[in-house]
Amino acid sequence: MSDFIVNIIHRPEMVPEYAEKVTGHGKEEDIGRTALLTESLDIFKYQQETAHKNGLKTTIQMTYASLFNEEAIQIAKEHHEKYGDEISLSLLGLPCTEFREKYKTKDFCIWMFSMEDKKRIVDDVFGKFHDTFGFYPESTGSYYMDADLTNYIKEKYPMVKCAVATCWEEGPKAYHTCNNSWYTFMDGGPWNPWIPSKQNTHAPAANEAEDSGIVAIPHLSRDLLACYDGNGSNFGTHPQNVLRGMIYDTETWDFPYLFNLIDQYRDLEKYNNGYAYNMMFVGPAWLNKMGRWEAPYELLKKSYEEGMAYYGNLKKEGKLIDMTMAEFADYYREKKTYEEPECALWRDILYGSDKQLFWYCDPYMRVCVNMDQGGAIVDLRPYAAKLEWPVGIGTKHVTDASYPFLIQEKYRAGYFTHYAGEGTIRSAKLKYKGEEVDLCLCRTKAHFTKEGKTRILTLDPVEIEFYDLTVTLQSVISFEEGSSDIKIERKILNMSNPDAEVEINEYMVACYGTTEYSEDMTGITLACGQETLSYEYKCREMEKEGAAEVSAVIPPIETKVSMKASNGEAVGYVKEGYAFSPMFTLGYTKNLKDKEEFATWLRLEKAN
Repeated sequence: MSDFIVNIIHRPEMVPEYAEKVTGHGKEEDIGRTALLTESLDIFKYQQETAHKNGLKTTIQMTYASLFNEEAIQIAKEHHEKYGDEISLSLLGLPCTEFREKYKTKDFCIWMFSMEDKKRIVDDVFGKFHDTFGFYPESTGSYYMDADLTNYIKEKYPMVKCAVATCWEEGPKAYHTCNNSWYTFMDGGPWNPWIPSKQNTHAPAANEAEDSGIVAIPHLSRDLLACYDGNGSNFGTHPQNVLRGMIYDTETWDFPYLFNLIDQYRDLEKYNNGYAYNMMFVGPAWLNKMGRWEAPYELLKKSYEEGMAYYGNLKKEGKLIDMTMAEFADYYREKKTYEEPECALWRDILYGSDKQLFWYCDPYMRVCVNMDQGGAIVDLRPYAAKLEWPVGIGTKHVTDASYPFLIQEKYRAGYFTHYAGEGTIRSAKLKYKGEEVDLCLCRTKAHFTKEGKTRILTLDPVEIEFYDLTVTLQSVISFEEGSSDIKIERKILNMSNPDAEVEINEYMVACYGTTEYSEDMTGITLACGQETLSYEYKCREMEKEGAAEVSAVIPPIETKVSMKASNGEAVGYVKEGYAFSPMFTLGYTKNLKDKEEFATWLRLEKAN
């Protein structure tokens, strides 16, 4: 029996982001404008009515501004009693006349305030909520909630059990598509619910001691391929995303992509022990009467109604369970264990390609495997470090809440690179008589299986053609629950010349960072067996036959990454980069004959 859980979250955001400028028609800014407040509340009422008409209960996340509006408060109370909706509290929607006068700022992202102001605002908003309803909320949220903020809330308001805590892949890609004006970065987190660690919101807790005490859910369920390749704001199960991305028939106003995306989330139960999740987190700004994203109001309204109807019909058919956030937190705690991974074998449903990505997330790593590049690892975040990363005014990271990567093909080139240098990637090369082929050039498909506590990705065999030799090779990638290892096996299934011998080079090119811009690599220590070198951009190399391990320790992100090989005859090596190519490389080479196999392991650890 599989469960498909949906959270529908609405917020009476009395002063929606961006909407004042639209409603004001060029007048001087006035966030207390009556027309703005009236229209926003009307949209919230319409959203609630649409959900209830389709038999769906919601979580009403009251904003600070709405706590000063008697009608919004009364609606929340009535819908809680009549429909079982949860009355929750959002840390979005802070801007209003009362907030601006009290805090003397136009900032509105709770995680970007100083820690002192975060505490003041939380106590203010939670106190106002309690004065209004007579109890404290069981759930809260924002676009992002940093660990210090979450820890404070849980300590002061222990009844909080669920929070919207990150917006998937909202980093440089989103920044660039907002004309370099969206100064908030939060790449590198989970795409589906998780239990955040006390040290870092993005990194899931590995055990009870690390448990922050809440279940986190993402802000929107994104397309795990289109969003990764492009701007996430265009690809998600929020109708606004689909319209913003112009992913609809301009004549019929139909948008099958939205329903295909919901269905692909339903499909994830195959990889997650019969459990799938989806969410819609919707403020009122995008449904204003003047239209939005080049779409008229009538289309905005149609998209919302049909989206809700799709969820409603699934519920009627017994294929969907609608829950409030607090209900879901209880469900998740019963359903999942700390070390159980979240997996997604994701296919392109938008562009008509055969592209596949596999996403894996557990307390030790977040990994993306790209089948269009032969099963190369194209994104790797070392959660094992549980990197403490304070965010906001007064910290080193005022705007950048992203979890650092070791590999990120979009920001650090990947396989297809400039005329010089290398990009970050984990792949393999085959060499024969002076010819060399990288598996990144060999498109394939993957098949998911689970054996005990190991998730296995078996790739279709690929044919590699040299001048006078054809090699058929298969890759198998395994993730053992709780191990912090990635095992990669290469199997030579056939050679056109059974007596031939090829060299395989298993390699990882890596660096660290959160954006496209290079960080200072000095201080990194590379090791090949017992030999070490300190990174100085000198393009040096070390190799050793039978090396038990090759590794790199990266102090700025408190991470050790290492590789080991299955066969003692393999040659381990490390390479230092140079200023134009500020990477490092770990790897093993081995000669293989027909029907032979070679396995390597990539491991992530916290470096003290």
